[in-house]
Amino acid sequence: MNTAIDISNMVLKTERLILRPWRQEDLDDFFAYASVDGVGQMAGWSPHQSKEDSQMILNSFISKKKTFALEYQGKVIGSLGIEEYDEEKFLELKEKNCREIGYVLSKDYWGRGLMPEAVREVIRYLFEDIGLDVILCGHFLSNRQSQRVQEKCGFTHYAYGTYETRFGTVEDDETNILTRQDWRIMNGN
Repeated sequence: MNTAIDISNMVLKTERLILRPWRQEDLDDFFAYASVDGVGQMAGWSPHQSKEDSQMILNSFISKKKTFALEYQGKVIGSLGIEEYDEEKFLELKEKNCREIGYVLSKDYWGRGLMPEAVREVIRYLFEDIGLDVILCGHFLSNRQSQRVQEKCGFTHYAYGTYETRFGTVEDDETNILTRQDWRIMNGN
């Protein structure tokens, strides 16, 4: 089942990042990376065409209280959302406390290990502080970078499927899974 999430008062820190709720003053940073070709398409959405596009999504991030802004050296460079998973698709998880995560990173910061760092901290938060049993995370089969992030963070294959993007294409995807038990074993707990 989808466990309730509210990150509106949560700040997480890693060696290089601050993960915090989004604020209105993040609009320029958000638009700067969300408008770059090749960023959003990796997650199923088109590049933002205007600051108004970014403002609508920013308002949603703030009101829904489930998406972290990834701050690096005083600048927001990405997002990490704690999404509801499809309970109808994965009926076998109905007795488990579960969520799905998704993330986007500014193209300027790809390849630096920042996203695995952020994902590991959110995994810790979800298992230790929220008490989830299971975390799901998916990626398009063509998105090798996202696949590598998930592998580095301990996710393993769970299911293949398709995903209809916001720009009307249908992409083959893979859903990966990490259980609290497997995470504890991985971390020697």
